[in-house]
Amino acid sequence: SYSQRLLAIGSDSEVDVTATCKQIEKKLKATRKEIYGNLTPWQRVQMSRHPARPYTLDYIKAICGDTWLELHGDRGVKDDKAMIGGLGKIGDQSFMFIGQQKGFNTKTRQYRNFGMANPEGYRKALRLMKSAEKFGVPVVCLIDTPGAYPGLEAEERGQGEAIARNILEMTRLKVPIIVMIIGEGASGGALGIGVGDRVIMLENTWYSGEITEY
Repeated sequence: SYSQRLLAIGSDSEVDVTATCKQIEKKLKATRKEIYGNLTPWQRVQMSRHPARPYTLDYIKAICGDTWLELHGDRGVKDDKAMIGGLGKIGDQSFMFIGQQKGFNTKTRQYRNFGMANPEGYRKALRLMKSAEKFGVPVVCLIDTPGAYPGLEAEERGQGEAIARNILEMTRLKVPIIVMIIGEGASGGALGIGVGDRVIMLENTWYSGEITEY
């Protein structure tokens, strides 16, 4: 940052720049507050899609650290890389974390299918939720998707049914579910893991749960 560079220059030249740094930090804070307090709705959508924004695995690893254990596969077709899930601890309490994962460059975006899950992703999510219910573990869902994958092969494998099944089963799940919108929350792709006892949205995110296409 500018203040850190200024401090480094001051240190090298043996000049006290502490007061100047404080003034710069104060001005930066006020300017940032003014800019982000006056964003248009479309600018907030753009912020939700910003490539430097943290993704699901960033949050999970920051919260759980070395306790994070990813689980794979829907026990039917394959492991959907756009939908991740697994166990992690916050303190002494275990949680089942589930969420869409986007990529941070061209290669990983293709690997993660741009955060658009196929039916097997939603079936993996449901399998993990039912496992959490069996062992009395609360569920945390992190939503960040432009929507469920709309390809022909996804529809052939039952995309609409998979999402509808998840919505039904989540309303019946016997353990607590916390849902957090951390970026984009688009349509049925978000609703497939978006039914919770508490639904929380971070700043500069959006949520549009419309599933009439299914």
